[in-house]
Amino acid sequence: MTRRVAVIGGGSSGLACIKCCLDEGLEPVCFESSNDIGGLWRFKENPEPDRASIYHSVIINTSKEMMCFSDFPIPAHYPNYMHNSLIMDYFRMFGDHFQLTKHIRFNTKVLQVKQRSDFSRSGQWDVETEGKDGEKEKHIFDAVMICIGHHCHPNLPLHDFPGIDTFKGEFFHSRDYKTPEEWRNKKVVVIGIGNSGGDLAVELSRVTKQLYLSTRRGSWILNRVGHNGLPLDMFFNRQLKAVQSVLPFNLLCGLAESQLNRRFDHTLYNLKPKHRLFSQHPTVNDELPNRILSGTVQVKPNIRRFQGSSVEFDDGSVVEDVDLVVFATGYRFSFPFLASQVVSVSENKASLYKYVFPPELDRPTLAIIGLVQPLGAIMPISEMQARWATRVFKGCIKLPSVASMLKDVQCKQETMAKRYVSSQRHTIQVDYITYMDEIAELVGVRPSLLRLLLTDPRLGLNVMLGPCTPYQYRLRGPGKWAGARQAIFTQWERVAQPMQTRPCDDPKPQRWLKWPLILAAAAVGSAAYLNRNNLPAFLQDPTALFDKIKGYLPAQ
Repeated sequence: MTRRVAVIGGGSSGLACIKCCLDEGLEPVCFESSNDIGGLWRFKENPEPDRASIYHSVIINTSKEMMCFSDFPIPAHYPNYMHNSLIMDYFRMFGDHFQLTKHIRFNTKVLQVKQRSDFSRSGQWDVETEGKDGEKEKHIFDAVMICIGHHCHPNLPLHDFPGIDTFKGEFFHSRDYKTPEEWRNKKVVVIGIGNSGGDLAVELSRVTKQLYLSTRRGSWILNRVGHNGLPLDMFFNRQLKAVQSVLPFNLLCGLAESQLNRRFDHTLYNLKPKHRLFSQHPTVNDELPNRILSGTVQVKPNIRRFQGSSVEFDDGSVVEDVDLVVFATGYRFSFPFLASQVVSVSENKASLYKYVFPPELDRPTLAIIGLVQPLGAIMPISEMQARWATRVFKGCIKLPSVASMLKDVQCKQETMAKRYVSSQRHTIQVDYITYMDEIAELVGVRPSLLRLLLTDPRLGLNVMLGPCTPYQYRLRGPGKWAGARQAIFTQWERVAQPMQTRPCDDPKPQRWLKWPLILAAAAVGSAAYLNRNNLPAFLQDPTALFDKIKGYLPAQ
């Protein structure tokens, strides 16, 4: 009998889960509370409660080759960094190609997920849902995959800002921001220098009278554009990972920070934090330095207090007549439909084995997918987690003992606490390649570099030295894709294609001049050497030397 799997959420992680269930012969039923797929990446003019929300201009921070699903490359003509509307187009293509949407029940909210009375034997779950018309249904599933992300519940720490209740202007969380026009010629303060805070500061500064960017710690700023104008994340490869693993942490940070300071001096721009580069999730922003340099963005410290329409900062400076404050202060995640004893969340921390499985369940039939914060794209990671989880559900992969899983959870928490600045933002951090390889090893799809180098040297070198694109995890093992090898060989072509929008014929040097010029230079050098004692005379009358040089030149 086919095992039924409930997939909660129809965003990028939910789509990956549906496909992986189908690949493994499971029967997925996806419950999506809205009327469409896309999750975080679907723009709506009006934010909906308990749902992720983005602003109109959002462009993803990861390039298309690094963010695509591993057996479905993004079209070559799509730009490397895509607008949210193009990401939605890609999701629709993915859903259509693999016929995923027919497994989704739209406008259906999950109210409760709880273990059945015989859970220790069956591993089954009771799932209660509510349709658009308010009709409630109860279902029984053999497994559950939760894919609701971690951008649903805004973190609005008003208690940290004395006097906010006296503020005469308007304030809201960044999730409620959509477009800048209504704030033309106004004074605006943006609190927080994460990716959203940086983006909003840049966009608003084009229309506001003045934009103030308030940050407690500062941040290191990465650029989407890497060496030679190529996407930065296309330089994330196994060679770089190997170097990082052997270099001392402070030396590694120092080398990377010096590179960032070559673009602009973070101290000069009042952005340099006290912590090291790899101790915080960095901010990706191409335009912030330009806006600071032009004066349209002023970087300020943390806010001390509000008083009427004025804002006082920790350095004692005061800005009067502030019209708007945007809190780009992150998010909290929770699972309101789950009992706390199943997955307990406190201060954005959840005890999950490899960030996926609750370690103390009697049966491993519940998986949390996409609850990670990588320096890189979430889509391939969610897909890899789903490939692992579905094979665990089938019994093809066994999880270790509870003690081993709890030890792994504790080890990861300690490592994170040691490396990162203490913050609710740094509770689910993972390094892209390290984590992908870790889960891929469990699934049996991690590429074997030695074997590739011996059997297919060209492919092996591409995997070892080239970008760690998701196609690498379809070369072998369960879910092997016949097109993976070719996708790796053509990945740089897809990077280049969207930029080839006009003929660019650079003048080529005329090769027939090469040897005459070399011979002429040699003749001049020889003549100068032979007449080195006559230099004063040459300076007075160079024609005599030129006559001698002509004798060395090839006849016309």
